[in-house]
Amino acid sequence: MKFKIQPTDVTFGAIVSGIHLSQLTSDLLDDIKEAFLKYALLIFPGQNLSSKEQVEFAKIFGEIEYLVDNMETIPLSNRSSNGRIMSDEEEQIKLLKGNEIWHTDSSYMPRASKASVLSAKIIPDFGGQTEWADARAAYDSLEKHIKEKIDTLNATHNYFVSQAKIGHQVKVGAAYGFYEGKPPIYPLVKIHPETNRPALYVGRHACNIIGMPEDEAEELLLFLNAQIVKSQFVWQHSWSPGDIAIWDNRCLLHRARPFDSSKERLMMHTRIRGNEISETALNYR
Repeated sequence: MKFKIQPTDVTFGAIVSGIHLSQLTSDLLDDIKEAFLKYALLIFPGQNLSSKEQVEFAKIFGEIEYLVDNMETIPLSNRSSNGRIMSDEEEQIKLLKGNEIWHTDSSYMPRASKASVLSAKIIPDFGGQTEWADARAAYDSLEKHIKEKIDTLNATHNYFVSQAKIGHQVKVGAAYGFYEGKPPIYPLVKIHPETNRPALYVGRHACNIIGMPEDEAEELLLFLNAQIVKSQFVWQHSWSPGDIAIWDNRCLLHRARPFDSSKERLMMHTRIRGNEISETALNYR
C-alpha cells in the first residue's frame, strides 16, 4: 500500500491520500509517524472511520486522554442527545464557542495533550472550517531580544479564565478541565520532545506570566499569539464528511470557524495524552 503526501503552501501540514487508515499495515506506521513529526498536521480526506477505528488510529501515537466518562472519542456537536439543535445560551454551545479562539488542547490541565484527532461526520453548507497555526515558525521569526526575554518565562493556563473572557462563567466540575486545584504553569517556549524545535506555547488559555505585572503580561501574550496567527503561518481546512485530521498540540494552535448555528455540525474528537515528562506542568512535577 502506497500513500501520497502533498504539503500545504504554508510552513506545516500535509494532505495524505492513497491510504485507508482502517487497513494500515505495520510497515506503514513508521512512515506515518515520521510524516506527523515532519508536518505537525496530517489531513486524510474521505476516510469515513468508525469511532472504534478512529481510536485505533489515535493509539498509534500514544495513550488516549479520556475527556468525558472514560469515553475515548467524544462528539462535538450543536445537536443535543434528544435531537434538538441547541441555542447559543446553552452550556455546551458556550464551550464550543470557546473553541473558535486560538488554543492548544489541554494546556489547562496538569498534563497537556500531545496530539488531537478530529473527524467530520455532519458539515454545514457554510463555515465550520478548522484552522491551524505554526507556533514553531512564529518563534523562529521573532527578533533575538524578544526570544531572550521569553525563553525563561512561564505562564499559567486556566480554562476558567479563558471562558470568562467570552462571558461564560463556569463552576468547578461543570465539564472536563474545570477542576478544583492550582492551574498549571508551562514555559512560554516549549522545546518539542521529539524534534527539539522550540515553539511558542501560548493560546487563549495562557492568562498570566509568572513574576510579571498583569497588564504587561497581557500585552506580551497578545503579542505572541498575534505572531503565531500571521497569515503565512496559518492553514485552513474546509471539511467534507469522512475527513479526519491529526495534529501536534506541542507546536500548533488551532481554532474552529463560525457557522450557521441553526444547521447541524458533528465532529468526533479524540485526544492523545501528553508525555509524562515533557507535557507535565512545571508546578505539578
